[in-house]
Amino acid sequence: MNLQTARIDGEDVATDASTTLRAPYDGRELAEVAACTAEHVDRAVQASLAALRDPLPTWRRAEILDRAAERLAESDLAEECARTIALEAAKPINTARTEVTRCVSTFRFAAAACRTLTGEVLPLDASAAGEGRLGLTIRVPVGVIGAITPFNFPLNLVAHKLAPAIAAGCPVVLKPAQQTPLTGLRLARLLLDECGLPPAWLHVVPGSGSETGAALVDHDDVAMITFTGSPEVGWGIRGAAPRKHVSLELGNNAPVIIQPDGDVEAAAKKIAAAGNSHAGQSCISVQRVLVHEDVEEAFTRQLVAAVEALVVGDPLEEDTQVSALIDAGARDRVSDWVREATDGGASVATGGDVRDGILSPTVLTDVRGDMRVCREEVFGPVLAVQSYASLEEAFELANDTRYGLHAGIYTSDLETARRAVQHLSFGGVIVNDVPTWRADQMPYGGERDSGNTREGPFHSVLEMTTIRSAVFS
Repeated sequence: MNLQTARIDGEDVATDASTTLRAPYDGRELAEVAACTAEHVDRAVQASLAALRDPLPTWRRAEILDRAAERLAESDLAEECARTIALEAAKPINTARTEVTRCVSTFRFAAAACRTLTGEVLPLDASAAGEGRLGLTIRVPVGVIGAITPFNFPLNLVAHKLAPAIAAGCPVVLKPAQQTPLTGLRLARLLLDECGLPPAWLHVVPGSGSETGAALVDHDDVAMITFTGSPEVGWGIRGAAPRKHVSLELGNNAPVIIQPDGDVEAAAKKIAAAGNSHAGQSCISVQRVLVHEDVEEAFTRQLVAAVEALVVGDPLEEDTQVSALIDAGARDRVSDWVREATDGGASVATGGDVRDGILSPTVLTDVRGDMRVCREEVFGPVLAVQSYASLEEAFELANDTRYGLHAGIYTSDLETARRAVQHLSFGGVIVNDVPTWRADQMPYGGERDSGNTREGPFHSVLEMTTIRSAVFS
């Protein structure tokens, strides 16, 4: 079987232990993957510290990022990466190709951020003490970055850690998700072997969160942890590393509001796709659908028809739109939540069953806000439809959550849209589209249990640098 080693200081490193990686869709064995220990993490961090003593000039960092974007845009590598994503994450191949395209943009925007990163001139003589002095600020790398990435976007969310770090001048130790390490390892090889990134600037240490991830979090010489994943793990990292800069992009249970004056048909089609793309395994997958009572019946009918039209099956098939969840445990958990909701009075309008190991895209009606399918993050192909009588009630229902990443609203009224942006307590409010929409250059992040940061190359570079003041007398 294909052995995937760690990558530390330019060397392929085999470890005493390894894990067998299987495809979520059909269980086929994909690779044996190294399982790193705290010793491997320490070796990577020490090499990173040495890299900081020999910084890369801005033009070289930008050139490396541009090369990565150019190479990823080439059809051979793009298709290789898309196929790897489809195999290890069960992401439908066309959705995986879209992820590759987005990754190209992420690198291009990081290159732009690298070239335009500046400080400011300080008006020191605005006070008497500053007369005759010149002040300015520069942005300097925060230090060694530990990047811990999730399974659901194994290329682009890795790029959202690595590309800004390179732009900021920070060496990185990457721990990719244990379920999807192959794509991150391939991206690292691209940067190191084909794009000119020096060996000490990027290390990949596959392994478990409890050992490899914890070693990164606990290491005294790691200045910053950037983490995407569940709130429970994320806030646990924050608590375990109080003296580090910890950047968290966490979960959500994205609501979308359907007003009577909105485009009900367009909303139904978009929501059906956005709630089930990658089997609902995105932190901004539509989950809670809040529909005005005047259009609830018509909307639900159209939503169910759109969901039932989705093609479910093998992620490598060109027409597949929905495939398997990341593992059987995830499938069984989501199935249990659906069953719990129906036991509590919800109705299954479509789906809810498991066919050939895949949970069918599911629409629930008659849900209540205290059900887990509404209260927590399902992270599965489930849409929970709930009606409301007034816009104020819709805002109240949408905001009744511990999360706060993205929300959406469909309306043709500008004043309603303005009020939604003002009153919906989320990091992003998407008008006349689903909350699943994201541009990779936008400031992306949330409130409350959805995190404490804003990602997007420019914004991440700011997080990965610190301000240094210089005063000339």
